[in-house]
Amino acid sequence: MAAAGGDPPAQSSTADDAFMTFYSEVKQIEKRDSVLTSKQQIERLLRPGSSYFNLNPFEVLQIDPEATDEELKKRFRQLSILVHPDKNQDDADRAQKAFEAVDKAYKLLLDAEQKKRAVDVIHAGKEYVEHMMIQKKKQLKKDGKPTDIEEDDQEMFRQAVYKQTMKLFAELEIKRKEREAKEMHERKRQREEEIETQERAKREREWQKNFEESRDGRVDSWRNFQAKGKSKEKKNRTFLKPPKVKMEQRE
Repeated sequence: MAAAGGDPPAQSSTADDAFMTFYSEVKQIEKRDSVLTSKQQIERLLRPGSSYFNLNPFEVLQIDPEATDEELKKRFRQLSILVHPDKNQDDADRAQKAFEAVDKAYKLLLDAEQKKRAVDVIHAGKEYVEHMMIQKKKQLKKDGKPTDIEEDDQEMFRQAVYKQTMKLFAELEIKRKEREAKEMHERKRQREEEIETQERAKREREWQKNFEESRDGRVDSWRNFQAKGKSKEKKNRTFLKPPKVKMEQRE
């Protein structure tokens, strides 16, 4: 029982060691990739699936999340020069897109809050993989099977963390787009309501204005109508006067 109770810490320690190895390997890859040619860097930044790969600013700049601001600035300068359109005039359009990806990642990491969010996503990916490893081992032990899993291999662990991190970045991006679409729809609805309210108020003002402007005309018409009625009444009364009776003379 004591051994069983001690399994999780040992597994966690193993996972921590694997994660440190993972970052060491990443650094080695960064050193190797840092000498890629301009064309190779452009290809890397625009490879299939880059719209999701490039959501991770550290992946774009090929820099460690623990890098200092000075290291970040230095890496940005190196990479931006390599992919700048002026340096790649034979492929200026694609170079411009690659440069924009680098510039976006750099600006994001300059923002302390945005950088923290990116680091949190990476840590969340690592923690998720570690949690799943523990659950797998527990289930295997419960089933009376060997507790060896593929993530025990450092390379497989690294790949699992990388995939989970990319998945988390993608999920956050999808949610962000959905939120933006919802907010845009709401702004559009509110704007349409404002326009309808303004048009209704305008129509009411125009109706009131026309009503006021035509008031004198309506009053004059009514007066003329009344005057004609009285005049006609007088004429009718003259025609209705009884004839004078002529008195007969008697002899």
